[in-house]
Amino acid sequence: MDVNAAVAAASAIAGLCTGVIAVLAFRWSEREQARPTRTSLRQDAAAVLPPGVDTVLSVLRSSAVVLDEGDTVVKASSAAYALGLVRGGRLAVDQMLQMARETRRDGEIRQVELDLPRRGVGRGEGLAVSARVAPLGSRLVLLLVEDLTEARRIEAVRRDFVANVSHELKTPVGALSLLSEAVMDASDEPEAVQRFAGRMQIEAARLTSLVQEIIDLSRVQDDNPLDDAESVAVDDLVAEAVDRCRHPANAKQITMATGGAPDLFIWGNRSQLAAALGNLVENAVNYSPARTRVGIAGRRIPASGGDLIEISVTDQGIGLSEKDRDRVFERFYRVDPARSRATGGTGLGLSIVKHVAASHGGEVTVWSAEGQGSTFTLRLPEAATSRESRDRSAAAVPSEDSATSSALYETFPDHIPAPEVLP
Repeated sequence: MDVNAAVAAASAIAGLCTGVIAVLAFRWSEREQARPTRTSLRQDAAAVLPPGVDTVLSVLRSSAVVLDEGDTVVKASSAAYALGLVRGGRLAVDQMLQMARETRRDGEIRQVELDLPRRGVGRGEGLAVSARVAPLGSRLVLLLVEDLTEARRIEAVRRDFVANVSHELKTPVGALSLLSEAVMDASDEPEAVQRFAGRMQIEAARLTSLVQEIIDLSRVQDDNPLDDAESVAVDDLVAEAVDRCRHPANAKQITMATGGAPDLFIWGNRSQLAAALGNLVENAVNYSPARTRVGIAGRRIPASGGDLIEISVTDQGIGLSEKDRDRVFERFYRVDPARSRATGGTGLGLSIVKHVAASHGGEVTVWSAEGQGSTFTLRLPEAATSRESRDRSAAAVPSEDSATSSALYETFPDHIPAPEVLP
């Protein structure tokens, strides 16, 4: 009897648990079915929104969200979901939700600029947005959100650029003003006048160089170099860069060695490409100790979208720290300000190189270690002329260029590719 009672009790408990689980599962299913989704929102919006509003919102560039009297989202654009404004059918930004409620209460249009955190982790700085709320009929509220992040970033870059230019121009202009006063005070001392006049020439040359590089930087940023593009021989660019730096290199007894694969051609603006490579070679000479070597070598490397031409400029100079490597292409950034003043550097040369490479569909990279020198590498798309002459180059016997490439490899084994891997 007791056994039967125990079995009956256990059966009753099991039945009760089953019933409870079934009720909970049914309630959960109802809740999931009632939860709004993007599809259900679009279906509800078609019935709730005034005629034509759905079409207008779909072509707006701004992120659009429509709320009903219960703060439920009845329409939201894809951009609103991408910015993280809408989650689970609700507006996820408290400030915007409060604006919508106030607008629904008094009918006034409101606008505010907000800084929002990015979704996820490790996404960098937050989002800057402009939110505008307006009534839409008698029951709905329309929220339009414009992403201002990129505009703010560009404005900050421009502001910093103007501040840096002003600071850089003050130095030579102030020096010229002081030197002119010194010349006037020493008018009866020919030797002093000659010395001050020499310094004035140096500062005037620095000012001229700074203004010219600012013009060059502005030009490479605004112009499309491919409008006047042509097939440019790498050998001609290297020869021009070497000739440009020959005098300062000879003054420091620096040997400039050139080599690499012959018959390489780049498609682009000749003057901009020459300026970019010339800046790299000039930097290598300026930051190298006396009686060292600077190497310039070109080669062809395969790439998925078409072969690239790689031009490497290697020096045995002071090298760069990890912090400097991350910032070396910034405008007006100088690794060694004292050395830059001595050599007339403006801090714009590598920034110009970066913009020229990017506008030609390529890139510039740097390898460097403190005390071991640096290698700056330009990678640019190959011109068709190189492909046409490839067969002729492959059949040619080793030339003086090949011997020079071997010499470069022996001098810079960690920087210049070994001759046997060159095409």
